Amino acid sequence: MFFGPVASTAAPSRSLLLGRRGFHSSCLPLHPLCRPQRALAEHRSSGIMSNHLLLRLGATASSAPSDYRIQAPNVDVQEVPDYLKRDCLLFYYPDCEQLARRIVECSEGRVELAEINWKRFADGFPNLFVKDAIRIRNRHVAFLASFHSPGVIFEQISIIYQLPRLFVGSFTLVLPYFPTGTAERVEAEGDVATAFTLARIISNIPLARGGPASVVIFDIHALQERFYFGDQVLPLFESGIPLLRERLSQLPDADNITIAYPDEGAWKRFHYQFGDYPEVICTKVRDGDKRIVRLKEGTPRGRHVVIVDDLVQSGGTLIECQRLLATQGAAHVSAYVTHGVFPNESWRRFEGEHENGAADGFKYFWITDSCPATVAAVTDRPPFEVLSLAQPIAAALQI
Repeated sequence: MFFGPVASTAAPSRSLLLGRRGFHSSCLPLHPLCRPQRALAEHRSSGIMSNHLLLRLGATASSAPSDYRIQAPNVDVQEVPDYLKRDCLLFYYPDCEQLARRIVECSEGRVELAEINWKRFADGFPNLFVKDAIRIRNRHVAFLASFHSPGVIFEQISIIYQLPRLFVGSFTLVLPYFPTGTAERVEAEGDVATAFTLARIISNIPLARGGPASVVIFDIHALQERFYFGDQVLPLFESGIPLLRERLSQLPDADNITIAYPDEGAWKRFHYQFGDYPEVICTKVRDGDKRIVRLKEGTPRGRHVVIVDDLVQSGGTLIECQRLLATQGAAHVSAYVTHGVFPNESWRRFEGEHENGAADGFKYFWITDSCPATVAAVTDRPPFEVLSLAQPIAAALQI
């Protein structure tokens, strides 16, 4: 199936649909803000500008890179014939409600929200009820999950295991962030690779009437983790990089962008998705007990350098990279991660730039809405911008 990396309720008026010129734009067709740059300017001048961006992607634009490995998203909904498109009932964990509603807005009427009663018994264990269980029979059903904390996984797994057993036609689990991805290897006897444990739990989702469940995951930390999943599920590995590429194309200095990688691992993971951009590669070297970031290759001087990685936790490496690039003469430094985990509010460490440009901090820090708690925390806080996964998820629900 996979051929390489590819691509609290918020009021709809706070999301912007930004599309590249020449792209077919049909997401949010009736929304008053579906006018890309004009909407952005009007929102800024009105004083109610939000840092949530809902980008419209497409795979057929004439400006797309020629390198076959630089892919648009796995699913281009415009290429799916109407007779193959299907309606979907989307259940969701309460923390994911904002993203769920955006998926509905992007679905052209194909996705409808469904409800679950999330309650707890006196002892703290979940008391769950799927509403209209009869109505979902023979329907395409999906569940939008967030495993952002070990304490919320059990109740969601209970729902995930139950929905396919309600005689649904097919079932899709949308898990934007696969949380144990950084614990994917055993370096010493006794280490526990919890990424494999979670993959096995997901692999045991019961069969629906139509067959195995589909599992949609964005930018899983280590590409070999796809092999941790068993044959009972069909993993679809998506990427947030097409959202970043679309956003970069809209910047005033789009022709002065250089992509940077904080280490060799990030370069191996993402470099062929940016083959049409100049690149800078950083590396980590040991200095006693410390690990210091050095410039390995590339020239950042005078450029708007965008650091790219799959996730951020404490952010120490990204901050070191930003400081290094600033000392090397970068005009501006921005960063993108698909998953802004930021435990213990570590997002507070990231400052926006001021009159001194890159020397002050980050011009932009882009994340997606894969981690709902982070999205709520950084809304309208510069330098953060949230690139919504709603459109690629809505497209993935069509297969």
